[in-house]
Amino acid sequence: MDFLKNSWDFFQNEVLCMSWLNRLTSALLNACGLDTTSTIGKSVQFFIYDTVKILILLCVLIFIISYIQSFFPPERSRKILGRFHGIWANIIAALLGTVTPFCSCSSIPLFIGFTSAGLPLGVTFSFLISSPMVDLGSLVLLTGIFGWKVALIYVALGLIVAVAGGSLIEKLHLENQIEEYIRNSSSLSVSSDNLLFKDRIKYAVEQVGFTVKKVVPYILIGVAIGAVIHNWIPQDFIIAMLGENNPFGVILASVAGIPMYADIFGTIPIAEALLSKGALLGVVLSFMMGVTTLSLPSMIMLRKAVKPKLLGIFIAICTVGIIVVGYVFNIIQPFII
Repeated sequence: MDFLKNSWDFFQNEVLCMSWLNRLTSALLNACGLDTTSTIGKSVQFFIYDTVKILILLCVLIFIISYIQSFFPPERSRKILGRFHGIWANIIAALLGTVTPFCSCSSIPLFIGFTSAGLPLGVTFSFLISSPMVDLGSLVLLTGIFGWKVALIYVALGLIVAVAGGSLIEKLHLENQIEEYIRNSSSLSVSSDNLLFKDRIKYAVEQVGFTVKKVVPYILIGVAIGAVIHNWIPQDFIIAMLGENNPFGVILASVAGIPMYADIFGTIPIAEALLSKGALLGVVLSFMMGVTTLSLPSMIMLRKAVKPKLLGIFIAICTVGIIVVGYVFNIIQPFII
């Protein structure tokens, strides 16, 4: 039993958290004459370590997920979803959302395609909610940062929000809130999935390059914000704003994340910094969910596909779900960390 625990601790600390990289960064900066115990030194070390760590994880995870995605072109996903009805269709759609790209903007074209293909509106919204909120990348990253208990509960609650949100939208019968050009469009074109192994590898490598180019600026911004929070903002201020003494911390964090545009990788350094400064776990995770699910750019994109009433209902459902998840984590934090 001790062997398994030690093996898992090693995997979590040295592989997922890359503690070896932090030690190496510190040694190199000290060798260059920068004192890593000073505020500036800590900020530089945080920035370099987190940037390199996130980019490594980003490349590895996107490669793996893109390879998996090569087996699930939109037409195949539509056929899979078409076999299920009722709540089961929402559950399958939410699960399929976990193998899609990380940012919310990437999921909207697939959402439009599924809707054009005639899938039930609630099913497509379950997919749209789960895709940015819960994915394989978030599971691995959250395990490395917060531990497996937090990661599994986060994924479970995210899937519940996706299934419940899609089911509610289905019951409201809002099909007339989809823009006409989507409702009147033809079915999805069939995407061939008869690819050779080398074709799938090539596709995965291309997706790594494309995604890295797209998200690197947001990663750098996120890490820079994290470095400032981690080393320059007083801990008392963070605790006062986002700690247990502020009952509105979850709501503030959820709303604060909306103007940002980032995927799970861009939010991790900010989340780490907030948590280290005393912010409650639920507050941190609410912020992450707000950024990844309700970012302003993705809402602008979604407005091109749905009318204001449906967009407002979608935002309201996600916001309430995120806030509930945040308060649940605040309550159970003493038992899981």
